[in-house]
Amino acid sequence: MTDNNDNKNEVNKQATSRKDRPTGSIHFGDDDFELEENIADATWKEVFEACCVHSAAEWGYIAAGVLTAFFFLYFFLFALELMGSGAKVMTGCKAGALFGDDTNPVAGLMVGILATVLLQSSSTTTSIVISLIGSAISVSQGIYMIMGANIGTTVTNTIVSMGQMADANQLERAFAGATVHDMFNYMTVAILFPLEIITGYLRHLTKAMVKNATVKDGESWEGPVKKFVSPLGDKIIKSNSKLITAVAKGTGSCKEGDGFYPILCEPGEPTASKCKQVGLISCNSDDDTCPSFFQPDATAKDDKVSGGVVFFLSIVILFICLLGLVTVLQKMLLGMSTRVVYKATDVNGYLAMLIGCGMTLLVQSSSITTSTLTPLVGIGAIRLEQMYPLTLGANIGTTVTGLLASLVSDSTGSLQVALAHLFFNITGIIIFYPVPYMRTFPLNAARQLGKATRMWRGFPLMYIAVMFVLVPMLFLGVSFFFMEDSKGMTVLGSLVVVLLFMGAVYATYWWRFKDGKQECIDCFEKRERVRVTMKDLPEDMEFLKAKVAALMEHTGLPEEEDEEKQADKVTDDEDDEVAA
Repeated sequence: MTDNNDNKNEVNKQATSRKDRPTGSIHFGDDDFELEENIADATWKEVFEACCVHSAAEWGYIAAGVLTAFFFLYFFLFALELMGSGAKVMTGCKAGALFGDDTNPVAGLMVGILATVLLQSSSTTTSIVISLIGSAISVSQGIYMIMGANIGTTVTNTIVSMGQMADANQLERAFAGATVHDMFNYMTVAILFPLEIITGYLRHLTKAMVKNATVKDGESWEGPVKKFVSPLGDKIIKSNSKLITAVAKGTGSCKEGDGFYPILCEPGEPTASKCKQVGLISCNSDDDTCPSFFQPDATAKDDKVSGGVVFFLSIVILFICLLGLVTVLQKMLLGMSTRVVYKATDVNGYLAMLIGCGMTLLVQSSSITTSTLTPLVGIGAIRLEQMYPLTLGANIGTTVTGLLASLVSDSTGSLQVALAHLFFNITGIIIFYPVPYMRTFPLNAARQLGKATRMWRGFPLMYIAVMFVLVPMLFLGVSFFFMEDSKGMTVLGSLVVVLLFMGAVYATYWWRFKDGKQECIDCFEKRERVRVTMKDLPEDMEFLKAKVAALMEHTGLPEEEDEEKQADKVTDDEDDEVAA
């Protein structure tokens, strides 16, 4: 009986399709791999055997794979750290200038989105907003900006998902796993933003909570993972958050003679102690060093160029590490039954939220948490239904940064906004998680976005440009019409709003009742067919040439060059006869 089981297991391992296995199970790497297998029949005994029962050679292979995966993971996190620092240096002046004016709610929401996209960090945006409460902006405006920061932070893992663009199946799963975060935040804002305008729900709730609170000086806390990653990043480039905050408060700028430029350093090798005034790139006071991209005589333009170079390099490193990480994980999962993997990872949703929250507390960034999980969704190790609660937990974990920032502020208003950030996410979870039917809204929306990538690989780029840049800028521009003390501007703004509303109604009608959806699908599929055709054209031409050559050899027909030589020979013979 044991021999039969061993033979069956051996057949299962060697087969490359579920059709060839006696058990009919799906394994990673199968030709007909899909994610629809039922996991209910997997047992914890199978999980234990797959995890812990291996030969010495297999353990060596696993150890090498784990070490290689951690190597790529470290530099993946390093690339994310560099990307954030580079973005802050490159766009810090612009992002800081977005803050400061106590504008209308729509403008506040859009400023939060755009600033976070530019800075590549909701934690930085949150900290800046909290520091501005009471001096430059009101609590209400801060709440709207925090809502926008929640949306803007999702752009990072959406960018990461494009690292799996080479494989259509992986891209579809990865993009769906990344955008489930987007869809949850967008849908939560769609409900709570108008509710906050009408009732002041978050403002009143948090005001009651901080009524008798006293704020004391505290210390900021940095997660242990960042303590290992940040030092290496700081050797390359370190952004000056004081400048961005000063620009937001209006107490400084990137102009010469306005507090930060020109850079003032004593002669010799630049160090933190020698450089009393620095610009967008700062030095590290902990070890009294300056990063590689720091220039003592740099202008704001020079620093922005340096930030752009670092941002580009970080994207290259990110995609290389992502490719390496995905390759290693795929090889480690190769041949393993999906039933076993899904059984091991199929934890209770609320426990998954705690795991997501804990991971985010460790790395102090929801972007890092979701960006690390996105490749796992792409290769099929984590399903979309599992990614969703992990994402919600990450949303809760990232609010801790704001709470810690509020502890070193001298205003209870700052604590109020930090609590509003927390309860915004908690309320969103209450709406979109406990009731199974409500979960389907963000999950199905993310699935549809994932399917769109199969029709056109360029869809993620268009999605990022539209959802994180064009739409926020459009609404921000429209909202400025209502910020001017002019009846003419208000009337013009109202007209623009009416036109946009009518356009949205017509677009919805066209999409639902005039086959607009099918037209878009056909357009995307046509683009994808053209892309695939152009990609495969060189190979197809070589194949056709080989076939033609084989056919000519078989039939004995002369090649074109031979015909030309024969014709030239006949012409030469005729010329010789005429000459004779």
